[in-house]
Amino acid sequence: MIPPLPPASGASLRKRWMYLLPAVFVTYSLAYLDRANYGFGAAAGLAGTLHITGSQSALLGAVFFLGYFGFQLPGAAYARRHSARHLIFGALLVWGTLAALTGVIRQYWLLVLDRFLLGVAESAIFPAMLVLLTHWFTRTERSRANTLLILGNPTTVLWMSAITGFLIHKLGWQMTFIVEGIPSVLWAFAWLGLVRDRPRDASWMPSEASAALEQQLEREQLGLPRIGSARLALIRADVLLLSTLYFFWSLGIYGFVLWLPTIIQQGSAVGIEMTGLLTAVPYLLAVLLMLLVSYISDRFLERESLVWPFLVLAGVSLLASFVTANQSFWLAYITLILAGGAMYAPYGPFFAIIPEIVPKNVTAEVLALVNSCGALGGFAGSWLVGLLQARTGGSRAGYLLMAASLIISGLLMFTLRYTRHRVAFANPNLSIPQSALPE
Repeated sequence: MIPPLPPASGASLRKRWMYLLPAVFVTYSLAYLDRANYGFGAAAGLAGTLHITGSQSALLGAVFFLGYFGFQLPGAAYARRHSARHLIFGALLVWGTLAALTGVIRQYWLLVLDRFLLGVAESAIFPAMLVLLTHWFTRTERSRANTLLILGNPTTVLWMSAITGFLIHKLGWQMTFIVEGIPSVLWAFAWLGLVRDRPRDASWMPSEASAALEQQLEREQLGLPRIGSARLALIRADVLLLSTLYFFWSLGIYGFVLWLPTIIQQGSAVGIEMTGLLTAVPYLLAVLLMLLVSYISDRFLERESLVWPFLVLAGVSLLASFVTANQSFWLAYITLILAGGAMYAPYGPFFAIIPEIVPKNVTAEVLALVNSCGALGGFAGSWLVGLLQARTGGSRAGYLLMAASLIISGLLMFTLRYTRHRVAFANPNLSIPQSALPE
């Protein structure tokens, strides 16, 4: 019998949400800023300044994801075996520098190399963050913890959309890249001081509470099948299916993120400042839906059934935008808002699935494989949507591609079938009191 938590453990466990998650959120927010602000540079005339074609601009926006794809597995393995904290510290220094250089370099192929290396520097961040959270949060908390990490994505685009347009208007797109790259370098040192890899390493966590939490996490591992090596885990049918659907999901979402400013500007003929404000609205809905869906997911321990309906809804909404784009910009824009919110909503439940189907000795590598396939989807979405935009002179073909990809990902999740050894995690002998959990 595992001893009950000491009386002070509730307050100690609540500190995880106050100490760890804000640091995780800020770090991922900075990472997303330095990859997504390219879309505003493109909308502000980057191609004209550098004297490159629309197709070259599309490749420049997409090449980040090739670097992001290539180094996920080694980075995730390092985070599992050694330290996610130190890996992320180094990555912050490197990617902040490379992001700032985007506004300095004038040679096209040097800029391509810079954006590729930026992808390499950021490649381990997301799987390393997810591995870190598995060391700190239990099954009944994980969807919310994942969501508070991933909220760095739409929240960043929300404020970036509102602010970057004004920065570009005042400073130009090159100086904006420099200004938005420097904070990552400065934040690296704050990260190193705030974050620890495991509860037992945190000075603010009493030893009794950290021991009880780590015992609870070990207890949850008992219900999972043993997998002897990462190679065996990576070729499982359920893992491959999750990887495939995340490819199509990311194709749709990154095409949306990078090219939405251009789509809005072309459709509405407004200035870059108003383009930024209009671009921000879908991400506000995304934030609200992500919080709601993650709460429901942890409350009822539901995962797949909260993923596929939103992905299909996002695809159908983009189809509606495709149909109405030539009739009414504002009607098409309303469907874009719905699509943006729906495609982000199920992130928390989706990434809570993986630690529930594979044990911790291979969780990092599986997360890295799934996210690597998402990086390939991000490359395809960024490049193809931009290429279609350049070749056709409009956004309709891009809408159609993103819509089809999101619907395919939703259907793949709907068909997902895997065997779980379900354990009564909801009421274990060692339970974290409800008072320790966020409302």
